[in-house]
Amino acid sequence: MSLQLGLFPDADPSTHAAPVLPAPTHERIRRLADALPPGLRLGTSSWSFPGWAGIVYDRAVSERTLAKAGLSAYVRHPLLRTVGIDRTYYRPVSEEILSAYAEDVPEDFRFLVKADRRLTSPTDPDAPGRRTANPDFLDPGYAVREVVEPAVAGLGAKLGPLLFQFSPGPAEHFGGPRAFADRLARFLRALPDGPLYAVELRTADLMTDRYAAALEASGAAHGYTVHPAMPPLERQTALLIPHYQPALIVRWMLGSGLGYETARQRYDPFDRLVDEDAATRHAVALTVLDALIAEREAFVIANNKAEGSAPLTLQFLADHIVTWRGDPPGEAPE
Repeated sequence: MSLQLGLFPDADPSTHAAPVLPAPTHERIRRLADALPPGLRLGTSSWSFPGWAGIVYDRAVSERTLAKAGLSAYVRHPLLRTVGIDRTYYRPVSEEILSAYAEDVPEDFRFLVKADRRLTSPTDPDAPGRRTANPDFLDPGYAVREVVEPAVAGLGAKLGPLLFQFSPGPAEHFGGPRAFADRLARFLRALPDGPLYAVELRTADLMTDRYAAALEASGAAHGYTVHPAMPPLERQTALLIPHYQPALIVRWMLGSGLGYETARQRYDPFDRLVDEDAATRHAVALTVLDALIAEREAFVIANNKAEGSAPLTLQFLADHIVTWRGDPPGEAPE
C-alpha cells in the first residue's frame, strides 16, 4: 500500500499510517454490486470520513489517517468504483501525488478529478475580497499545464471525468449567458484530446441552448448536479438529454433547504441517513437508466450532505437501479 497525501496539503507523506482495513461486507451488498451494470460507477466525493466505520472502514480512525491510508480500503467496498478528488479544486496537485493514488486502486477503478478553481472563477479566488480579475479564467494554457497533464500522467487509464465546476454567482459575473457559452466553447476546443471533460454549473441562468451546443461541439459532458443553486434534475435532463451525452456524470451534493455548513452540522458524523430524499433518488435512477440504455458510461458521485451518509445513499440508489432494470419505473414512490 502506498502512502497517500490525502485532502490535507500539510500532511507529511513520510509519516507511517496504521493499516486501515475495509469493513466486513454483507452478502446482500455483494449481490447488489454484482447485479449493477458494469458501465455504472458509484462513488463518493472523497474518502476520509471517520464516521464511515462499520460501513466502509473496519474501525474509527482519524480523518488524517484516512486521508493518507484509507483509499486502499475504500476501493474494496463492492459498490465503490469511483471517487472524487476534491482537493484539486483548491490548488493543483502534482503528478507524483496522483500516481500514489493510482497505485492503491484496481485497474477498473476511475477517479473524478475537479479542476483548479482558478480556471472557473472570473475573479481571483486567492485575492482578498475576490475583486481582482483572474488572468487564469478559462485559460487553456493554464489548464493543460496545471490540470490536464498532471492528471493524465499521474492517473493514466484510471482517470475518469475531469470536471470544471463553476461556483454560484450571477450570470453577469461570467459575462452573461451568451458570452460565457462562447468563451467556454473556445476553451474546451483548445484542450487536448483524450480525457473526458465535464462542466458543472451552479448558476441556472448559464444553462442555455447555447451552453448545450458548446458542450456538444467539443465533446464535453454536462455535469448534472443535485444542488439548491440549480434546477431539479428533471429540468436539467430536459435540456441536456442523458443518452446524448458522451458519458453521464451526476453529483448528488446537497439537499434542498440546507446550506453546506448547516448540513454538515446536522449530519455529522455521516454514519446514517437523516433526511431521505426518495424523489431525488428516483430522478437519479431514471437518469442513470436513460444513459445506460444508450450504452453510456455513468458516474454517480454522492456527498454526505445529500442525505446524511454518502455510502448509504449509494446503497439505496443501487437497490433502486437493480430493482428497476428491465422494468422502467413509473411515478416516483410516495
